Amino acid sequence: MKPGDFHYDLPVEYIAQQPLPERTASRLLEVDVGGHCRDLQFTGLSDLVDSGDLLVLNDTRVLAARLYGCKSSGGKIELLLERVLGADSALVQLKSSRAPSVGARLEFDDGITANVEDRRDDFFVLRFSQPVDEILEVHGHVPLPPYIKRADEPADRERYQTVFARNPGAVAAPTAGLHFDTGQLNRLRSKGVDVAYLTLHVGAGTFQPLRQAQWDAGKLHAETVDVSASLCAAVDATRARGGRVIAVGTTTVRGLETAALSGRGQLCPFHGETDLFIVPGFQFRVVDAMLTNFHLPESSLLMLVCAFAGTRRVLDVYAHAVREKYRFYSYGDAMFCYRNDKSSGVAPA
Repeated sequence: MKPGDFHYDLPVEYIAQQPLPERTASRLLEVDVGGHCRDLQFTGLSDLVDSGDLLVLNDTRVLAARLYGCKSSGGKIELLLERVLGADSALVQLKSSRAPSVGARLEFDDGITANVEDRRDDFFVLRFSQPVDEILEVHGHVPLPPYIKRADEPADRERYQTVFARNPGAVAAPTAGLHFDTGQLNRLRSKGVDVAYLTLHVGAGTFQPLRQAQWDAGKLHAETVDVSASLCAAVDATRARGGRVIAVGTTTVRGLETAALSGRGQLCPFHGETDLFIVPGFQFRVVDAMLTNFHLPESSLLMLVCAFAGTRRVLDVYAHAVREKYRFYSYGDAMFCYRNDKSSGVAPA
């Protein structure tokens, strides 16, 4: 197995550049356990879940994590936050004509400055002259993914955010959750579906190309995750009544399965960092079904979906989605799939 095994061809015009006017107006592609596709609207999700099921969502909130400034020499820079390290310090990606060296001074609007204190691979540690959260609140831009070829707009501050976002810390949205509005969630609850939350702060590393070193090590960039005791109890109650655990998004899958691994196979509360890299052959312990968007070729997110539903099956589904002109990536459409093998998640031969 190699990264190239997870490649597919996508016409660039199918990459969604704008969200739809209504969150629930997206399309939904159901993939059954046999790999058969059914084209639905997202509102049809209510027909795919049953009373007693548990829907788990990621309630992270996206920060206005992109800043523009310049080096003391005058060269322009673009900063993308990876994570806040302290009140006035942060780990960031920097885009400039030449990478600044440790000790360099960066300048932003309103006299705000930052000193480069360290370099960690592709990331830089900066110490700012003001609290990071205050700087982002006033001067930050919505960190739209690199495949959205436009500048962020005022509407993105609300639209690139789930309606249930409440814990600030992400620099990318958990995009499967973008399809929900409060009405859809209320309809699911009225049907008897339980709803619970975890927090996984999505990092900027999610958009970086997968590196050979990550592939060889079997580890990804680290992200902070919080799985509460109440969520673990909700999963236990769902199992007891014969319901299914349905994860909304790959971040939710990663968070739940990280917590299960920390408990040696038993889901238990977890707060810390995860560098879990899920590829075919991974043994899923918690999640029975998943709602997810369509992901980049050869990305770790696509590999996770392939591990969950079967590589050949998923790539066939993606080919169907291309033929049917689904909208791809963050502002695109969604798919609903079931775990391929309840014991291992291994793709069929």
